[in-house]
Amino acid sequence: MGVLDGKGAIVTGSARGIGRATAELLAEHGARVLIVDLDGDAAEQTAGEIAGETVTFAGDLTKDGVPDQMVARAIEAFGGIDIIVNNAGYTWDGVMHRMTDDQYQAMLDIHLVVPFRVLRAAAPHLRDPAKREREEGREVFRKIVNVSSTSGVMGNAGQANYAAGKAGVVGLTKSLAKEWGQFKVNVNAVAFGFVETRLTATKEDSETFEMDGVPDIQLGIPEQFRALAAMTTPLGRMGTAAEAAGGVFFLCSPWSNWVHGQVLNVTGGMLAGMTI
Repeated sequence: MGVLDGKGAIVTGSARGIGRATAELLAEHGARVLIVDLDGDAAEQTAGEIAGETVTFAGDLTKDGVPDQMVARAIEAFGGIDIIVNNAGYTWDGVMHRMTDDQYQAMLDIHLVVPFRVLRAAAPHLRDPAKREREEGREVFRKIVNVSSTSGVMGNAGQANYAAGKAGVVGLTKSLAKEWGQFKVNVNAVAFGFVETRLTATKEDSETFEMDGVPDIQLGIPEQFRALAAMTTPLGRMGTAAEAAGGVFFLCSPWSNWVHGQVLNVTGGMLAGMTI
């Protein structure tokens, strides 16, 4: 028996990295997981490699109507939604005085507008069952985990656009927690520090990315920033995707039923990220 047996879960951006590790962990504990990615082939490959019940959805969530289509796919496959992890995203770094409007808006779109649209589309499937359960005297918890970043809570040079989007995620999370607590929907966020993914590879070793017709968006970070990870993290290294997924899993599990409207720092104790 798994603690998430029978739960229907959506994990956006789950063909790779932290999203994939999260999908694997949810499936391992019994959840049925919708693998969502811009790259349909990658989503299908990941779904085929994960043990457990998975289905896929491929699409650009920044486009009008696509979040609604994704939610409809989950309802079709699972009959309901119990868990949503808003993880999809990428970085498009640059110093602010050279940043274009499109570059700034792109980060707001994927990191802030997309989670809003996903949750709005999912609202009837979270709120309506809760109303029936309340009338029946039953208490059933559902889970939303929005992925933020230490850049969103502390800022980061070269990431004014990304940091603004991730800071907005915190406001969205806390506001929705106040609205949906009555429906027993736990709404929380995680703020990741340095985690080994393609977004934190060295610039020299990182991939390029094409989004909405813009080619060669450079992922990765400068080597000196990677060196800072060990210096500023008491655990002495960057985290793994599996370790990052552990924080998300906790917020999706029954053990987080009394955790609500919070931002969980998953950073290895990053010195600048410790808060009271």
